[in-house]
Amino acid sequence: MIHRTFGALLAVAGLALAPLAHAQTGPIKLGAVLSLTGPVGFIGDPQQKVLELQVKRLNEQGGVLGRPVELVVYDDQSDPSNANTFTKRLIDSDKVDVLLGGTITPSAMAMVPHAERSALPYISFGGGASIVEPVKKWVFKTPPTDRLVAERILQDLKDHGYTRVALLAETSGFGQSGRKELAASASKYGITIATEETYGAKDTDVTPQLTKIRGVAGIQALVVFCGAGPSPAMAARGIAQLGIKLPVYMPHAAVNQELIKLAGAAAEGIRMPTAAFVVIDALAEDDPSKKAGQEYYASYKAAYGADASPFGANAADALMIAVDSLKRAGSTDKAKVRGAIEKTDGLVGLNGTFTMSAEDHNGLDLNDLRMVEVREGRFVLAK
Repeated sequence: MIHRTFGALLAVAGLALAPLAHAQTGPIKLGAVLSLTGPVGFIGDPQQKVLELQVKRLNEQGGVLGRPVELVVYDDQSDPSNANTFTKRLIDSDKVDVLLGGTITPSAMAMVPHAERSALPYISFGGGASIVEPVKKWVFKTPPTDRLVAERILQDLKDHGYTRVALLAETSGFGQSGRKELAASASKYGITIATEETYGAKDTDVTPQLTKIRGVAGIQALVVFCGAGPSPAMAARGIAQLGIKLPVYMPHAAVNQELIKLAGAAAEGIRMPTAAFVVIDALAEDDPSKKAGQEYYASYKAAYGADASPFGANAADALMIAVDSLKRAGSTDKAKVRGAIEKTDGLVGLNGTFTMSAEDHNGLDLNDLRMVEVREGRFVLAK
């Protein structure tokens, strides 16, 4: 378990200049459950760093609504059952005002019922469409849904004239929901999923499944719908090992340095839809994502001496939406904050421009996704 609190120290200086009434109200409490250790710890760790950095900056600027911001973080160790336990603790013991996190879809789904039961605004970092579809009154999310990701892959397949594809899907929450979305939308793009195989999130070898795919005639491309963690690299190595020369697509969950680090040359040419800021150097100067991305990379590098992770953007956007909504609500009243989140309109973040509604608690669309590919060990804008 990790518990980080910035409000207590920073409030001393800030409240010395604030009215006494503010001191009596206490800090605004943001609670997060993140996967800081375990198989997806490399995703949760930068998310924690981003939250800590931004909360520190908020407090240096006077906090929110004249009150300091306190961040409470628990590590679920990449285990949804722990996410369940810590979410209850954040709500019942820590009394947080807004709930954040759920690094991956299974953890996020463990948190959803508690947010709904407690009528507490929750902004998730998980990718699965099931987090917000069907719409849940108190639940929102910042990364694009697997439905959007699936459709962006299908759009690119269609643009390249591929009509007959193979699908290899991980049996994780995100992998299976992505598989479902891909199958549901394929016909709309004139694409047939000619063969389909699955593998487990903890599997260490997918060559048997890939061997079956290789034996199917007429396949023009291969879609690997995987979750985050080591499995994208495992699949890439298996594809290279078997000499499969098909164009390979993966979801945005694979867009991280772990893929390149673990797969090496086997990652070359893999195509993935992702947020524009990942390929910031290729963006036009007037692209709304460029300024946000430049600030994100620069502030993270200055604070931690390392390159920012794409996954940290999910945390940055969630905190941005939470703070913007708290300000518009003018208080920490749960219903008012929830209503303000749902009325988010044209808010430019790292994942795209967010416009929420009663029917859409993600607020992104296909235009917020760019297709990138691995080229010479880097993610670049795909042609």
